[in-house]
Order: sequence, then structure tokens, then C-alpha cells
Amino acid sequence: MEAKTEKIEFEPIIEMGCGIDIHKKVLVCTVRGKGIKIETRGFDAFTASIEDLRDWLKKLGITHIAMESTGVYWKPVYNILEEDFEIVLVNARHLKNIPGHKTDKKDSKRIAKFLLAGLLTGSFIPPKPIRNMRDLTRYKRRVIEQIASEKNRIQKFLEDANIKLSSVVSNTSGATATKIIDAMIGGEDDVNELVKLRHGKMNATIEELALALTGQLTEHHKFMLSMVKKSIKDKTLLIKKLDAQIDRLIAENEMVLDAGLLSTIPGVSKESAAYILAEIGNNMDQFPNEQHLASWAGLSPGNNESAGKKKSSRTTHGDKWLKAMIVQCAWAATRTKGTYLRSKYDSLVGRRGKKKALIAVGHKILIASYFILKNKEAYKELGGDYLDKITKDKQIKRHLQRLRELGVDVLQSAA
Repeated sequence: MEAKTEKIEFEPIIEMGCGIDIHKKVLVCTVRGKGIKIETRGFDAFTASIEDLRDWLKKLGITHIAMESTGVYWKPVYNILEEDFEIVLVNARHLKNIPGHKTDKKDSKRIAKFLLAGLLTGSFIPPKPIRNMRDLTRYKRRVIEQIASEKNRIQKFLEDANIKLSSVVSNTSGATATKIIDAMIGGEDDVNELVKLRHGKMNATIEELALALTGQLTEHHKFMLSMVKKSIKDKTLLIKKLDAQIDRLIAENEMVLDAGLLSTIPGVSKESAAYILAEIGNNMDQFPNEQHLASWAGLSPGNNESAGKKKSSRTTHGDKWLKAMIVQCAWAATRTKGTYLRSKYDSLVGRRGKKKALIAVGHKILIASYFILKNKEAYKELGGDYLDKITKDKQIKRHLQRLRELGVDVLQSAA
């Protein structure tokens, strides 16, 4: 006797939709909904084929499309279809398949079924101008990282030539070190002439600098150093062009005011404000509240509880680009004086450690950014003594108790 299999049906929330399983060379699409037959078709990933897909879906009266965010392959599909359909871009981790039952057709059918049932949560896709600015800021960050790598490469070649410049200067990219390296590349081998480039405020003495510059710098080393210096110069010019383009996009999309308001937060510079706007945009209506924004950015603690036991609550996965910039701003905020963010860091770092304290300060900066962009108002500084004020009564009670424990007779009215 055959066992009966129970089929679960979901009440449709969306009347007509399409699920797309995206790959590098092929798109597998399944349409389903009210008044149409469930049908699956395959399309090439070329522009003409995607346009044929668009025309087919419009002819069927499809209103919603769901697809996985597969690498960068979803972007051309999104760019062509976004004007005619409401697209739900789904994180691939939220659409885990059943082991042993995975095919491209089944994936597209499952996506379409979940779409109609309203079971899919779409990822945040900013408007096209914001996406363009995001490309610029992310590429700029990569170029900055390449410059840092090139500077480390200079240090490598100097050490290979037994030039211990890094032992006597605080920064091998500083003014004095740059003059010395340029002179050596130019052919100056006399240590007595090189030490004349020493800055008067250097901690190292002339004798120590002379010992550090005594090595075996060959023509090969000079050639490699000149190539690295040229690479740094080219990348620096590239960053200037990227900055100009970013400023132009900010002005064209009326975000100058937003960038200025964000830069009122301690630790957030004009450049950091542009990074933040490129990642979250300037329209906060796309996030239900500030907690959703923090969770999306990966700056909120996760929930991991089983059998009544709370396990690791490390921060969730989020926008790694935004998270890195916010943490960088948090570092800068901890260097300010008399600010609430600095006092918040100081109150946490002793018992939670530097990394967790930075994440907490970054969370505060992101929450402040949300309300600044939502209300179009500048940051309101609470002051470095804000935390002390709200805990004043608790502190008085604790200190009085400690004095009594030490044998000091203290009257309560003394508080």
C-alpha cells in the first residue's frame, strides 16, 4: 500500500510572478500565478536574450520577479528589468535547497512559489545614482589598499639592501624619508650627503641615521624603488580623479547637505560621509527603523539560542564595506576629547575589550547617521559627562557603600 504524501499549499500574496535562477551563461525562469500556466523557460545571459525575457514577462502580465543575488551576474538582469517589474533580490543563504533535489528548473520553480506566497525578503538595492557612487567609493578603497601595499614594498626593498631607514624614522612615507629615498634613487650614494636631509626634530641622531643608511643599494634596488614610487604617484592621481567624480555625483544628486550633516558626527570626515551615503543612500524610508539598518550593516549582535542556552552572539553578516568604514570612524571618534562617543568607548573598553567597544561606538555612529539623514538635522553632542550624569545616583550609592566597607563613617545627607 503506497503512502500518501501530503502537499502543502501557500495562500498567494502576489497574483503573478516569476522566479529566476541566475547563472553566468544561462537564466532559468519559471512563471506562475492567477490565470497562467506554470511554465519554465531558459534564456541566454546576453542582453538581447534578457530583453526577450522582459517582453515575454510583460506579455504574460507578470508584476513581480524574484532572483538570487548570484555573484555579479544578477546585475545586468536587474538593470534591464528594474523599470518594468518589481524585483525582489534574495540573499542566496535564505534560499537553501533540499539536498539531493537540486536542479536549475526546481530552483526557479521554488523561487517563484516562495515569491507568490510572500515568503521572500528582498535585499536593499539603492537607486542607480547611489549604485554608481558605490562603485566609485569601493574602487577608491581598493586603490588606497594598493598604495599601502606599494609602500610596504618600498620597505621590503630597503631591507633587502640592508638600509634600516624604518628603524630611525617614524614613517617611511614621511617628508624626510621620502627625500632620502628619492636622493638614493637619483644616484646619491654618499651617506654624509644623505644625512643632511635629516629634519631637525627627528629623534634619531645624525650618527644613528648614518648607520641606518649604510647598506648595499644596487642598481636593481634603485630601479625597483623608482617603479614602485611611480606606481604610487599614478594611483594618487587616480584617487584625485575618483574624488572629483564622487563630489560631482554628490552635487548632482543633491546630497551635499546630507554629507555636511553626517560630517558633524565626531570621527566622520567629509570622505567618510561620502562612503556612508554610497552604501545606505540618503533615503531612510527604505529601512523600517534604525535597528534594521544596524542589522543590515552587520553591527548588531546575533541571536543563537538552543535548548534554553544562549550561545555565541557575535555580530551578524552585513555590508562589509559599510562596516569597515563605520569602524574606521569609530577609531577616529575615540581620539576626540570631551565627546559622548569617546566616553562611551572608555566605559566599555576596560571590560569588553577594544574590538567590542569599537563595534559599540560604530553602532552609535550608524544609529546617529540614520536619524540625521531621516530628520535632516545636524548631530547633537551630548558631551563627555553624559554617561556620568545618567549614572550619578548609582555612582554615589556605590561609592558610599565602598567608604562604609573601608570603615569610614559617612552620613547619607553628605551625598
